[in-house]
Amino acid sequence: MLIWSWAGQYCRPSSTTGHQMGPLAAGRRLVACLLNISEARNRDAVEKVARAAARKRHGGWREGTSVLNIFSDRDYNRSVITISASVESVETLPAVAGEAVLSACEEACRLVDVRNHIGVHPCLGAVDLIPLYPLGEDVGLEECGIEARVLAARLTELVPGTAAFYFGSADMPLHRGLAQRRKEIGWFRKTTDLSCTQPDVGGRPQSRYGLTGVGASPYVMNCNVTITTEDLSIGRKVASGLRESTPGGLPGVQVLALPHKGAVEIACNVESVQGAPPAEHWPSFSVGGSTYYHIPASLISTRVAELAGQHGVDMEGALLVGFTPQECRLLAEHAISQGIGEYWREQHGARM
Repeated sequence: MLIWSWAGQYCRPSSTTGHQMGPLAAGRRLVACLLNISEARNRDAVEKVARAAARKRHGGWREGTSVLNIFSDRDYNRSVITISASVESVETLPAVAGEAVLSACEEACRLVDVRNHIGVHPCLGAVDLIPLYPLGEDVGLEECGIEARVLAARLTELVPGTAAFYFGSADMPLHRGLAQRRKEIGWFRKTTDLSCTQPDVGGRPQSRYGLTGVGASPYVMNCNVTITTEDLSIGRKVASGLRESTPGGLPGVQVLALPHKGAVEIACNVESVQGAPPAEHWPSFSVGGSTYYHIPASLISTRVAELAGQHGVDMEGALLVGFTPQECRLLAEHAISQGIGEYWREQHGARM
């Protein structure tokens, strides 16, 4: 049976919160960061990182910013914190979006020691990933790429011993994707000798902080599907059949098979693909005059069920981590226009 579970209940602004869309919501220039940190078992630490994004360094809420969601997985020992920020001009991008994300990263570096990390999900850094996504037509990928580079430089200056590699629009001029960069760095290996790593920014990474991926791209969703087996070899076969690079694979899907709660989870990064959607019901959106689409999560779960069934295994359930691009923009507009800095609290969004 298919079970959809949300990390933070998604609801339209007028449904359960009692807030109405304010006049400032229209026309906002918005960016989102799905900040990945290598901690999920210390709830207090994760919430402090989220709070650092929403609050100013010297007290008070950070105007134009909201933490929409926190998703934490204990087996993975990894949390994804969805930070949204409003920008009104190119010049204000570092001051609004950058300051919120940077403050959260500094707090994560203070609280998380990657040397102590125990979890089944690969990681290289206390702050493992800083992806910036434009929400809508008014903020471009180039803008987000430049800001990602600024963020990486400032983090390595403020926290000596941190280091980063670029991906996507921040990786100028090559624009290599995240999966390629992770392979080059060794992110997928169980142990990586960072002393031999040449980061794009920062010096030799200290083992406590590790290495951080920083970049920008069209929105990437996370969809995890559980199959009823503990046999990881079956999970890897299912993952291979889903992967975009495999003949017959799904567009935009990058995937790992990981042990999870006595079963196997097919963990998918669902990248947005440029071009017109191949089917009318596939969601699409526009960035910088270009159309992008993403495969519906329901089709991913259907394909997982088909592939798993070939090995006599059932699908147990599916989890969409966070939001679709359209939902993220809608919630960001609502939360920021209403001044709700910790929107995730209203939705009881921390899953521990």
